[in-house]
Amino acid sequence: MAASLDEVDRRILAALHEDGRLSVRTLAEKVHVSRANAYARIERLRSLGVIRGFTAEIDYSAAGYASAYVTLTLHQEQWRDVRRQLRELPGVAHIALVGGEYDVLLLVRARDNEQLRSVVLERIQAIEGVVSTRTLLVFEEPASLADPLMLDRPVS
Repeated sequence: MAASLDEVDRRILAALHEDGRLSVRTLAEKVHVSRANAYARIERLRSLGVIRGFTAEIDYSAAGYASAYVTLTLHQEQWRDVRRQLRELPGVAHIALVGGEYDVLLLVRARDNEQLRSVVLERIQAIEGVVSTRTLLVFEEPASLADPLMLDRPVS
């Protein structure tokens, strides 16, 4: 079940998304709450699993990595076993079960195209339950959106 978030929670998430290294004091000032309130809300969001961790945003292209989105078509009854095996693969950065033409969308990062080829053609396609794959190479990844969490704002 999704956590119930109010406007202050959303402002905290947006601020941490922009800079995950903010001190609680700076965060509290930025979202206009007390430090105790900011700390309590962060802890609540962590305990609910809304905040999973704090990481650096990396420009993988600048770091020399090859990236690709890989779509998978599966035998539906084997989804859980396929997901477990995908989680164990090197370079799989994101796994999403999706609706539509494909069943799974993966983001795969590798040190070069040779490793990417190996992960897709030798490892993923060898998983029982994977019917087919399609690989979409990433040529450029613009920086993240500045404030992706304000979804309830009207579109102008």
